[in-house]
Amino acid sequence: MGVRPPTVEIFAIGNELLLGEVVDTNTAWLCRFFTGLGGRVQRATILPDDVEEIRAELERSLWRGPDFIFTTGGLGPTEDDRTLAGVALATGRPLEEHPQALQMVATRYQALAELGYVADSELTPPRRKMALLPQGAVPLANPIGAAPGVLLPLERTTVVCLPGVPEEMKAIVQGALAPYLQTRFGKAGFAELRLLVECGDESRLAPLLEEIHQRFPQVYIKSRARAFGPEVRLRVYLSAVASTSEEAQALVKEVCRRLEERLTEAGIALEILNHN
Repeated sequence: MGVRPPTVEIFAIGNELLLGEVVDTNTAWLCRFFTGLGGRVQRATILPDDVEEIRAELERSLWRGPDFIFTTGGLGPTEDDRTLAGVALATGRPLEEHPQALQMVATRYQALAELGYVADSELTPPRRKMALLPQGAVPLANPIGAAPGVLLPLERTTVVCLPGVPEEMKAIVQGALAPYLQTRFGKAGFAELRLLVECGDESRLAPLLEEIHQRFPQVYIKSRARAFGPEVRLRVYLSAVASTSEEAQALVKEVCRRLEERLTEAGIALEILNHN
């Protein structure tokens, strides 16, 4: 029950995110993904395509020492794709052309040229740029796009850099990166329940939730209010990480049972929205 969940920090990188031109769905997806693996996302930040900003934020993150740092965006062939340059500075690992990464890029452009999607398969400097990885990094096959993902294991923290295109990012996480994640996350289990409570006043609900949390501090309990009124129903979220998924499920179900008892005593109805 006292298992320590792997910790994660996420950095979404791109001027287009800060300008509001593109909505950052990658961070939300990664948060849900790692929570489902039994991890704990401690921080998520949006950064511009600025090497010094990336370097500074990653250095601060490395000082905090999470188990994983994930970046999304900034791996492409253009001049403003600067994520790996920032990673190189923050980690003291200079960029080097990686033979396997170069082969991945070459194979992709050969296939694109044969399909007529690009004029030729020549490995131009912008294309070769996508094969420049921090020293000691391993390329991760990208089955959709041209830029490989990057896996850089350090002494305390593993840095993973992913493309910003959501389909590419997900394909790498669920494909090439999956075996590594399985070894690092181990068998820790995650479980959650979402509840709907017949109560339009969160301040009335708060003491009951705090009482339950004091008895079960290992379970995360959060109410979410959107409005006031007699017809308003509040959502309550329960989640837990334990040594196995069975232990985690038992925890949230027990908390749900205790919460339902206390709510019933207070004359408040509860509905379970999802079941493990």
